[in-house]
Amino acid sequence: MAGLDRLILIVDDDAVFASTLMRSLARLGVQAAVAHNRGEALALASQHLFSDVVLDLNLGEQSGLALLEPLRAALPNANLLMLTGYASIATTVQAIKLGADNYLAKPTTTAAILRALDQDASPDPIDVAQSDVPMSVSRLEWEHIQRVLAEHQGNVSATARALNMHRRTLQRKLCKRPVGR
Repeated sequence: MAGLDRLILIVDDDAVFASTLMRSLARLGVQAAVAHNRGEALALASQHLFSDVVLDLNLGEQSGLALLEPLRAALPNANLLMLTGYASIATTVQAIKLGADNYLAKPTTTAAILRALDQDASPDPIDVAQSDVPMSVSRLEWEHIQRVLAEHQGNVSATARALNMHRRTLQRKLCKRPVGR
């Protein structure tokens, strides 16, 4: 889609990232608006016909996953891209099931975001997990934690109980970046 035909809603609680992305898009001739939380995002979605939405997975204390269905209802024809610094197969699958058109891990570039908005979801996350190279034990642990966390709607205490793990241990593991395959 050409730059002037496109209006992008950026939903991210990181004000620096959101404003940097908005400026970068403006340099490419793409208009954008920024929301930093659920309320702002839904208010903007009801006021403007956005062609695309770039949504962060973690919005402070809120999950961007919970915002996917209301945004899809408000903007049924928009391309919804989920961004996250903590990509996992479980959250990718959940985001796609809830209405995201694509999923992209941070850090990323403006060009990569625009490419992701212009295409359907990346290769099926389940296919990625079944590649010829087995995942490391650390990556398997990360994926399992993310799946259980998603099953408990991001509730760290409930996830820790389900994993039979101390809450603070789980919090430490969640603060780390995901390991490679």
